[in-house]
Amino acid sequence: MKTSRRVAAVTLLVVLVVLLVSSQGIHDILVRILSQADRTAAEHPIWAMTLVVAFSALAAMLAFVSSWIVVPFAVFTWGTIGGFALLWTGWLLGGAGTYAIGRFMGRPAARWLVSAPVLARYEDRISHHTPFGVVLLAQFALPSELPGYLLGVVRYPFGRYLAAVGIVELTYGIATICLGVGVVERRAMPVIVAAAALTLISGWAVYTLGRRFARERHRTDSYSVEGNVSGTSPRSQSPVRSKGSTARVVS
Repeated sequence: MKTSRRVAAVTLLVVLVVLLVSSQGIHDILVRILSQADRTAAEHPIWAMTLVVAFSALAAMLAFVSSWIVVPFAVFTWGTIGGFALLWTGWLLGGAGTYAIGRFMGRPAARWLVSAPVLARYEDRISHHTPFGVVLLAQFALPSELPGYLLGVVRYPFGRYLAAVGIVELTYGIATICLGVGVVERRAMPVIVAAAALTLISGWAVYTLGRRFARERHRTDSYSVEGNVSGTSPRSQSPVRSKGSTARVVS
């Protein structure tokens, strides 16, 4: 794993946010748009909340959709707590949706929605019995839509998966709301703090998960070498997989 799309997305997002915060003219245009949207939301509150939740859910399911589009609107209209609640609900629903597609529609559907080589690469490393800590790490490190499809395909326990999604989206959600506040109120400090937090968390998760997978690969290669030297198959030389193993389950 060389990089994280999430880190790149955060970098691009910060550049755009800095432009919004630094330009009075652009910020004034944004506030006028948000004010008009707020008046519309006051007239149709249920539809407005549904739109934010649905868009956030789609952002958690599809790589080309970003919930950042509705973050300033959510913060401006419902405040930090209300906006966060709507976004977090959408992210949870989107995560549940990706899991359901992977579990009940299988690999063909998952490969159509995400890159087939990427899905295959991680399917060899994450299984039904992967420890919760590794799943949590993967949720932090990988693009948000990928773990759901993958863990649905390998039939990882849904409750534990949803708990991981909730924890991760809680963390990223707080930082995202800080970015939204920085844009709406034209304050640089929340933007800087949130950007630094997102970058550090994503970078740490990518590095840590990459090291773990590298150790797993090294251990597998060692079993293969031992098997070749002894004249027996690597499968017979490798120890019995424990419940905490991240090896792929053969159905």
